This record gives sequence, structure tokens and C-alpha cells, in this order.
Amino acid sequence: MADPLGRDPDHVWMSTEVSLWGWGEAARLLPGTGHRRMQALDEAFFDVVSGADIDDRVGLPGTGPVVFASVTFSPRSTGTVGIVPRVVVGRRGDDWWMTSVDDARPPGRAPEPGAEDKARYAGSSLPDVLWLERVAKAIERIEAGELEKVVLARDYAVWSRAPFHPARVLDRLIGRFPGCHVFRVADLVGASPELLVRRHATRVDSLVLAGSAPAYADEERDTSAARNLLDSGKDRWEHELAVRSVREPLSGIGADVTVRDRPEILRLANVQHLATAVAATVPEDWDALQLAELLHPTAAVGGTPTDRAFEVIGALEGMDRGRYSGPVGWMDARGDGEFAIALRCAELSGARARLFAGAGIVAGSLPEAELDETRLKLGAMMVALGAE
Repeated sequence: MADPLGRDPDHVWMSTEVSLWGWGEAARLLPGTGHRRMQALDEAFFDVVSGADIDDRVGLPGTGPVVFASVTFSPRSTGTVGIVPRVVVGRRGDDWWMTSVDDARPPGRAPEPGAEDKARYAGSSLPDVLWLERVAKAIERIEAGELEKVVLARDYAVWSRAPFHPARVLDRLIGRFPGCHVFRVADLVGASPELLVRRHATRVDSLVLAGSAPAYADEERDTSAARNLLDSGKDRWEHELAVRSVREPLSGIGADVTVRDRPEILRLANVQHLATAVAATVPEDWDALQLAELLHPTAAVGGTPTDRAFEVIGALEGMDRGRYSGPVGWMDARGDGEFAIALRCAELSGARARLFAGAGIVAGSLPEAELDETRLKLGAMMVALGAE
């Protein structure tokens, strides 16, 4: 991965707004489990910076002390983490800066990593046939009126004869998915198209994605797929539930919320999504992590109603998502920050990796179509890991 100072960073955030590269750890924050784990992480970060003598002459979002954070999908799961790097290099447009703790500097250039080996599929928590059966059961429960939507995810276990190199994985993701939110936090790496929340003072933005179709190299076929997606009652309903799950919590805290009337198409290399931008003006005492806690989980990764969807996910999904589909991003000492939903991602552990993908299930969903959607998403990460 091309970094500005010659050595691959330990922590990465790259978006269209700002890029942050971090080295080392001045503090590692472990808030534990529970519904208030993000609030606990928020408080721990401000405890760290409250006694610091901060000299920030740039004054932009992302300057000064920053915490890189990755939060579990479920409050019951362990793994939520916040890392305050010893050194951060940032870029916003033409502005560059470096933040260091106790005059730390980025480490010198490391030796080139060894040769890679191709990624190999090693199994899943649920074989395809069992996952299809679980989707069918979810559809039955939706049609019985128990809930309106649930997102069911699945995983791939992957191995290689040589360790995976996070920087090389990120390089491939950056090349294939420009414009996505690229991240590395505690060896969770990915490129998410979905912005959960961006906070700059009282301005908040979110990009809601729900409803998907394949993307094609053939322009006529691709345009037809996009048109069918926009005209699909099933996908539009799934999307509306996701938009509602962002709009209503923001309105509930007194925010002035603006939502586009009709979704647009967001096209990626392998898939296209229905997308709706949400903008809001929020009370100034809500920081980025608190807003992420307010909005998570949206119906794009959980379901509607939320509590019932969590019950169905627990009963049918057959795995612990860990930090997949949880908030991932950064926050500075002013409370500004960006958090994406951790999609198109992998947990790396030496020569092993675990990949994730999900599909939104509503009335009218077809199990085989939902399986194909997850294969499409998982395939993108397999390529990023070096699969042939």
C-alpha cells in the first residue's frame, strides 16, 4: 500500500473526505461488551486526551489526537477496540499534517514482505444448503408477520501457505473500489461503500445502501440491471426500511433531517446498490461515536424491528459476526469523525482469514437469489486476498 512516509501503516482510514495513516499505539481502549460499549469507548478516549497538552495548529477534522475504532455488530460479542496511534499522518485535499505523541516519529522503512500465495477457500460456518434453508425460514417468519426485514450473513474461512499482507490487500481494494471507505483497524481490513455517519461540528451525513444487483461490463446489460433494481418493489421496500432506520433516530434527537425523495444507483466494480443520501444538523453535544451508537444497527445490516431481527439472526445465522457489519472509523478530540459500516471486509490472522457478506431478506425474497448476492460480495474479498 502506498503510504506517505515509506513504511506500511498499522492503522488506516481512507475516504473521499480524509485519509489517515497511523503507526504504533499510545493507547488501546477495550470497552468490553454491552449496548453502551461505544459510549464506554467514547468516554475512555476523552479520558486519554483530557490530560493531554494538545498543540493543533491546523484545526481540521482529523487533526490532533485521533482514535481508530472498530465495534462489534452484536453487544454480546467481544472485540470492540479503539486505538490511539503514537503517530498519525493525515491528508484532506491539499492539506497534510502529522500528529505525534511525545514527539514520536513514524518508524523507518521495513524490509519488503515475502512472496504471497493464493487464497484458498476452507469452509463456512453454514454450508450453502443449510444457509438456503435458514433464509427460507426467515422468509416464513416475515410472511407470518413476525418482522418486516432481517439481514442474514455468512462467512468464508480462507487460508494460504504464506501470511496475508494487509497493505497488499488494501492496495487491491483501493484499485478495485475507488471512492469506498478503506480501513485497517486491529487487522480488520476492508473497503466499505456505506457511510454510517460523518460528523463535522453540527453537520452530519449518512449514505444508506440497501437493495442490490450485479454490475456488468456490458453497458446495455448493466443499465438494464440498474433499471430493474430501481423498479423492484421488493428492493425499494427493503431500501425504505433502511432509510427509515437512519432518519427516525436522528429526528428523535432533534436533528433537522433532509432525505432525498428517490434512491439513486451506486455502482461498484462487482455490484450496484440503491443509495440514498441523508443529511442532518444535529445538536452540538453529539459526537461521532455517540451518533454511531445512535444509528447502529441500521436496517441495512440488522432488520426491522431491530430487537426482533436480532432474535432471528441469533436463531438462524449460525455464527458470531464479530466486527463485521459494525461501525468502523475514527474520531478526533473535537468529536468530529467518520464511521462506515464494516462491509466488504476480512479479519486477517497470519495465513488465515475470515470473510463476510450478508443479504437483506424481506417478503418476496428468493433464497437462491440471496445466496448469489452473498457469493458476489464474498468473491470481491477473495480477489483482494489474492485468489485466482
